Amino acid sequence: MFTRRSLLTASVATGVAVMDLPAWAMQAGLDLALVNGRIWTGGAIGAPFTDAIGITGDRIAALGSQAVRAASTPMTRVVDLGGAFVMPAFIDNHTHFFTGSAMLQQVDLLAATDRADFARRLGEAARAAPGRWIKGGSWDEQRLGGALPSKDWIDAVTPDTPVAVPRTDLHTMLLNSAALRLAGITRDTPDPAGGLILRDAAGEPTGILKDNAIELVNAVIPAETQAEMEEIVRGGIAHGLKHGVSQVHMPELDWRSHDTVRALRARGETDMRFYSFAPIRDWRKMADLVAAEGRGDDWVRWGGVKGLADGSLGSRTAVFHDPYTDMPSETGKRVIPKDELHELVTAADAAGLHVTVHAIGDLANDDVLDIFQQVVQAHGERDRRFRIEHAQHILPSSVSRFAAEKVIASVQPFHAIDDGRWAVERIGPERLHGTYAFHSLMASGATVTFGSDWPVAPLDPLLGVYAAVTRETIDGANPQGWLPEEKVTVEQALVAYTAANAYAGFQEDRLGKLAPGFLADLVVLGADPFTADVETLKEIPVLATYVGGRARYQA
Repeated sequence: MFTRRSLLTASVATGVAVMDLPAWAMQAGLDLALVNGRIWTGGAIGAPFTDAIGITGDRIAALGSQAVRAASTPMTRVVDLGGAFVMPAFIDNHTHFFTGSAMLQQVDLLAATDRADFARRLGEAARAAPGRWIKGGSWDEQRLGGALPSKDWIDAVTPDTPVAVPRTDLHTMLLNSAALRLAGITRDTPDPAGGLILRDAAGEPTGILKDNAIELVNAVIPAETQAEMEEIVRGGIAHGLKHGVSQVHMPELDWRSHDTVRALRARGETDMRFYSFAPIRDWRKMADLVAAEGRGDDWVRWGGVKGLADGSLGSRTAVFHDPYTDMPSETGKRVIPKDELHELVTAADAAGLHVTVHAIGDLANDDVLDIFQQVVQAHGERDRRFRIEHAQHILPSSVSRFAAEKVIASVQPFHAIDDGRWAVERIGPERLHGTYAFHSLMASGATVTFGSDWPVAPLDPLLGVYAAVTRETIDGANPQGWLPEEKVTVEQALVAYTAANAYAGFQEDRLGKLAPGFLADLVVLGADPFTADVETLKEIPVLATYVGGRARYQA
């Protein structure tokens, strides 16, 4: 464990000259010096290492022992890293932060081992809080034998307690009969546009809702109080800091995360940084907010909007050019019709907003690339940084478009080792080429950023690094990696979790690397990911997370 120590015994210079120090650092002196470490400065492939870092206020002031020693004063607090590895703190490109934070307080369904265990866990939750809505943790039918759950699995153990629990992808939800009644969903309820109510052979709802149909139950679930929402988000912040995350991007479907972190920021309670995207149909509301209040600060920022081109692979609602292999009648569901999505992106871009769109299937990705291209042609070139969230299944012929059209691929590596267990059943082997194409996208020159999609996947960047580097599916069936040609290096993964995400959030001038003048967001790890066995990457402990020069988490 790293400790306080005297700077006088710190290791010798790393080549950073005193004259390179900012004038303000020399005048003010250092508040904090972290010495005797292996420090990866980040920012790009081939970034240099150093051994000490000095912090003044919330900024990095000095790198290297000689520079740190020159800027230190008797008041400088010195921490001996004891050889620990330091790097820029992780940024997560895609979280549903409020939902993930709330699930920390909910029953764990993902750990259920079979149908009986699944029902038992929900029954215990219902008995613990009878009558109170049970809203998740999430579930995965692939871990329960492969069949989709239904209300019949759980009605007997939750007779009077409404249950509305999401699948891991958040595009499918399971309701029990009590929740169906409260939502007014019957055999006569039509499928909403862009959604599906699954029905049995007799035409009765099974309890499974997909995509836009989920809004039917969301409309009747009681909202949390402001105090409850803030407490939920505080738990999520602590969870993220524990995993070395200093900032999350929030491409959301509602305003709960945005409003809650703004309320916490007003009292100076955030500890973690946030970049908020609102639903694209609310682009005018976001544009009005930007006009009235700007785009926030480096703790809570906004000015982005998110659209949805399709659903998910697991729910068979991702939109493909060709039908699903295991359901030839289905090609997916457009959550927002293509023409409407084009109009919304056009309007949001004209308002100067940062636009990202969720796209999973190969046709959905092509549609969004086409829309982005047409908007650029209509409005002219500027630094807009269009993003596609997930960019999950791309035609090989479309990979090069990301770099050529300056579209950021905002991907989540854990999905590759999770979906890799069963994706071939959905779309067949031929369409796997271009699936989670991390290496191909990077090699083409595209900006590729990494994240989690929490709570769809764990909010754990080191697990994401492991997934991107090994591509070993979680069932152990692919020890050499699933689609191994798409593996990336440890350094590529770390850049994608740091500097690339800073760029994707218009913060590359102050975040994503360790350099004088940059915000002092860094993480201390218990092992060096560059030299560790790749199999142990996901087990590297986080010793401390610094955000704005302060230790917000220490093991």
